[in-house]
Amino acid sequence: WQIMIHGESYKPIIAEAARKAATEVYNRIMVTHLLMDKNRPNTVAGAVGFNVRDGTFYVFRARAVIIGAGGASHIYRPRAVGEGMGRTWYAPWSSASAYGLMLLVGTKMIQMENKIVLP
Repeated sequence: WQIMIHGESYKPIIAEAARKAATEVYNRIMVTHLLMDKNRPNTVAGAVGFNVRDGTFYVFRARAVIIGAGGASHIYRPRAVGEGMGRTWYAPWSSASAYGLMLLVGTKMIQMENKIVLP
């Protein structure tokens, strides 16, 4: 993560670093559920999901899982009225999928007092 960025888009730079560091990279996978470890309580052991382009189903095993999905946008009515109604500068596609994944397995969610986290 110690990459100097001089005006370049950071997404391709990080993607290239991930490709070099990983043995396999999966793109366009919609994770739908987390899998719990039956031998270790309160431990996530993997995830399941599908490819949004061709529908291929995937089962991932993991020693550690990091949820990097978005929070929720457009829950509250904006303060803007008239022309500004519906215009936002934060991610309109954040559908709370991170919350949904974690709530299904009983995760203790913290820092929920933040209404907005800037990307």
